[in-house]
Amino acid sequence: MSAEENFKQVGAELADLGVWISTMMGNPALKDQAGKVFASLQRDGSMVFRLVRDTVEHTAALQLAGTSLFDPSGRGRVMKDWVVVPQSLAERWTDLAEAALSRPR
Repeated sequence: MSAEENFKQVGAELADLGVWISTMMGNPALKDQAGKVFASLQRDGSMVFRLVRDTVEHTAALQLAGTSLFDPSGRGRVMKDWVVVPQSLAERWTDLAEAALSRPR
């Protein structure tokens, strides 16, 4: 399955929770009922999740192989609440999206 297909599947699985697909910085994104982005598909096929630093979910996500903090500029200015998860871990995306959805903003 492609990264886009995996992304759409996550959106469909969370639709009953009021999640809808939109865009963030030109990339497909998942928004909550209030219109806040909590996950986004990146051009490289990875997905980023707003898990909020210093939470159990954030720490656990960063321990997965290939994950990192999100650096949208590529210049070492990371967004510490956001974790990049590669497509190789797409089977974890729904769980991570649920965790991101449940985090306070």
